[in-house]
Amino acid sequence: MEYQTIISVSELQNLLKSHSSKVVIFDCSFDLANPALGLTQFQESRIAGSLYASLDTDLSSHNPKDAVNGGRHPLPSREIFANWLSKMGVTHESQVIVYDRQGVNFCGRLWWMLKWCGHSSVAILDGGLKAWTQAGGETESGEQKQLIGNEAKTFKLNTPLVQMLSIGDLKTELNGQSPPTLVDARGTPRFKGEVEPLDPIAGHIPGALNRPFNNNLNADGFFKSKEELKREFDALLSSRNPSHVVHQCGSGVSAVPNLVAMVIAGFGYTTLYPGSWSEWSREPNPPVER
Repeated sequence: MEYQTIISVSELQNLLKSHSSKVVIFDCSFDLANPALGLTQFQESRIAGSLYASLDTDLSSHNPKDAVNGGRHPLPSREIFANWLSKMGVTHESQVIVYDRQGVNFCGRLWWMLKWCGHSSVAILDGGLKAWTQAGGETESGEQKQLIGNEAKTFKLNTPLVQMLSIGDLKTELNGQSPPTLVDARGTPRFKGEVEPLDPIAGHIPGALNRPFNNNLNADGFFKSKEELKREFDALLSSRNPSHVVHQCGSGVSAVPNLVAMVIAGFGYTTLYPGSWSEWSREPNPPVER
């Protein structure tokens, strides 16, 4: 069975019991205020056999020549990312599972990037590491296992399964006859412009709606039901067309849980603006709403 959106702890346990060599698990834990903390957490405790994916060094590119967009966490080119996936042992046959311990804030990035590279078999572990350990799932600690390179096992790019907008395309569409509906996943105080701890200007892109990314999870850290998520997005969007939604946040990372939640709710894949507020706010005299 192929898992494409989320996977439960019991489903992952059964998948691992089948001794499938195609399963690749990534721990994407991270901390914006302390970038080294994620790796420390990974080394302290992780799902047995997991590999580590760093938002800063693996899932972003800080070389302008290789970056797809601007902002604090620019996407690397698909080709560079595919090379990294190959080194990590991911192929077109791999069932990839991603998780973190920050409420899907960071593992969603890897989920989206794999879809962007045309890989459908990637799922988020619902409930993250907490749910895994509470269910008695096997864990380990220490350094990451040594990867053995195999040139025959390479990740091959395919047609993207998800869409993204550059800042230029977004500006064009916002000024068009049928502008998209922006959904900003940042916390409400940042959205309103009351505080701004990371970017040069406070506020939000004019016309954007606000849905903090953690609203998609229940009190136990699991995604809400399909029915509940659909009701909430219907209320947020009102009469707006769901297929015209473009997700953004601070740097294109925490926007993904909203995108995933819309998939769970039955709306299908919607679009991501990866540059997000960190790119928009660094433009000369950017339009700002507070």
